[in-house]
Amino acid sequence: MTTNPSDINLSDPQYYLSRELTWLEFNARVLHEAMDERTPLIERLKFMGIFSSNLDEFYMVRIAAIKQQIEAKVSQLTPDGRTPTEQLAVASDRVQQLITQQHQHFETVLRPAMIQQGIYLLDYFDLNQEQCSYLQSYFEEQIFPVLTPLAVDPGHPFPYISNLSLNLAVVIEHPDTGEELFARVKVPKVLPRFINLPTLQVIDRTNPLQIDRERPQIWTGIPLEQLIAHNLESLFPGMNIQGCYTFRVTRNADISVAEDEADDLLQAIEEGLRKRRKGGSTVRIEVESAMPKQIRQMLQEELEVTEQDVYEVNGMLGLGDLMSFLSLPVPELKDPPWNGVIPAYLRRRKATEDGGNFFSLIAQKDILVHHPYQSFPDTVERFITCAANDPKVLAIKMTLYRTTGDSLILKALIEAAENGKQVSVLIELKARFDEQNNINLARQLEQAGIHVVYGLVGLKTHTKVVLVVRREDEKIRRYVHIGTGNYNAKTSTLYTDVGLFSCRPELGADLTDLFNYLTGYSQQRAYRQLLVSPVNTRESFEQLIQQEIEHCHAGKTGRIAIKMNALVDSKMIASLYRASQAGVSIDLIVRGMCCLRPGVTGVSENIRVISIIGRFLEHSRIYYFNNDGDPVVLIGSADWMTRNLDRRVEVITPIEDPEISKDLQEILGIMLSDNRQAWDMQSDGSYKQRRPQPGTNEESTQQILMDMAVN
Repeated sequence: MTTNPSDINLSDPQYYLSRELTWLEFNARVLHEAMDERTPLIERLKFMGIFSSNLDEFYMVRIAAIKQQIEAKVSQLTPDGRTPTEQLAVASDRVQQLITQQHQHFETVLRPAMIQQGIYLLDYFDLNQEQCSYLQSYFEEQIFPVLTPLAVDPGHPFPYISNLSLNLAVVIEHPDTGEELFARVKVPKVLPRFINLPTLQVIDRTNPLQIDRERPQIWTGIPLEQLIAHNLESLFPGMNIQGCYTFRVTRNADISVAEDEADDLLQAIEEGLRKRRKGGSTVRIEVESAMPKQIRQMLQEELEVTEQDVYEVNGMLGLGDLMSFLSLPVPELKDPPWNGVIPAYLRRRKATEDGGNFFSLIAQKDILVHHPYQSFPDTVERFITCAANDPKVLAIKMTLYRTTGDSLILKALIEAAENGKQVSVLIELKARFDEQNNINLARQLEQAGIHVVYGLVGLKTHTKVVLVVRREDEKIRRYVHIGTGNYNAKTSTLYTDVGLFSCRPELGADLTDLFNYLTGYSQQRAYRQLLVSPVNTRESFEQLIQQEIEHCHAGKTGRIAIKMNALVDSKMIASLYRASQAGVSIDLIVRGMCCLRPGVTGVSENIRVISIIGRFLEHSRIYYFNNDGDPVVLIGSADWMTRNLDRRVEVITPIEDPEISKDLQEILGIMLSDNRQAWDMQSDGSYKQRRPQPGTNEESTQQILMDMAVN
């Protein structure tokens, strides 16, 4: 018997996946890149490090929030029907599986593979006498003066353990009394995690690591904590060292600011940062597997965590530090270098010093830029630099969410102010883990005479927009850049993003209204073309989905294709389910969290979900609606998460230029055809990586887009 779609309750938890589990599945795909033999060795170490640092942030923010809900006795269920306690339990189980998998692969596959390539990450007991002598001198001169052993006894309370710190739990016996004592030694972050050794002969202890003595040694070293552990007698002279065990602590690192009560948002954020540095509650302890039970129990009691919060690791803790191996000069073990190309329209027509030619190009037609395939410095930075030096430019307004202190954009903004232009910048102080950097940037810009706004109370400004006001022949023309990524030259080489240059009057007028809303007092509730959160983004997308439903009801074709970073909002998911029930064909390219279940009979059998994971982090947001053959294509900063739709300032722009619309549709098509970097999501929330069929070519999205950029 066929179920009538109208009889299905689309709010039923069975149709939704856990936000935490879907994030962990994303990180599992990151881990797979470290395990994929097709990935160059150093890049595999990089993905190992990314997996670990991702997991750190997951605990500092998401798990910390769940624990706070448990403490507050929150009983509200998530859309997938779980209590906070149940969320924590399933997440903890999955994390333990993943870290076991990670460490097994690193120890049994990657460390031997490193040695086969001449990168000797050794253990202390692998060293010969000459190397041990060198390290003894190195320890005494470079490490010993930095260390601070901390005893734990009635006169020495248990020390504060800082967030993400690596530590040694040392068990000591007093030689006179036989009393067992405990001390903690912090592994200093100011020192390199891996200590480089001179290229010396390595002892062959039955050759456990299959050392190839004929292969040149590119790098040889050991973990810092092992060097400290083998020199504990220097820290505890006269004592008997009974044992030494590594552990690592993760704390709640989210900042809570009562914005409505704060007289000065900047001061309130600074106070929050001071509290973060002091450290929130402990949310995770990682311990080496050899740690005795009584030491684990003591750590649990002193750090006030449960057994569920303790993760046993069989191997080296803190694998995020493997990222340091990216600095090794071994190009043959890395991805081929990539530098974004200068777009042909800029190569053909070199901009003049005052930027006039750049603006004339935008005046002719809208321009799409796609990073990192096209150069960020030669497009976006150039646009702002030209504006700063163009005598016809009267004003520059922009939002900054994440950038760097040495950014050319900041220098251009300061130069623009010095040139007498009106410069206004909204710097979002609440950008997580970039708060201090943004506070410093805000003060730097204010000192240059730039109007700086810190953000809106109750809303995080996540949009990426620039407005340039220029006088041309006694008229005012407004030029805009609306993008999906941050104004950050460093991440522009690592993240994929798209942006639009335009001088369409409607967009200029809309951004003028938006900046008035951001910098002054405004109750702006309508925009000419832009979708702006929290004003009209949700409503606009729901209308676009409804149009596709109505086309299907009229016997026409309904089609939706969307690329985003996360799909979590249950209302938007329900709208997509209704579209699928109506016969709309839906393809979703979701890099990370996706709480929608594809392929469920009667609910989502017309929805397919893929995830693209590769050398670049997929970050662009592209939205396509067929609209009965007259496509509506948009780009912008918003994912379909409740925070992006309701609690952030986001901007999404429609694409009017037919060529740009086709270019964006082509990008979506390339991704949907990928058989190298794409993962197909299953209805149970698991993923299967696509592989080329025998006799077919490998179709890698990012490689294809690199090839297209240079041709």
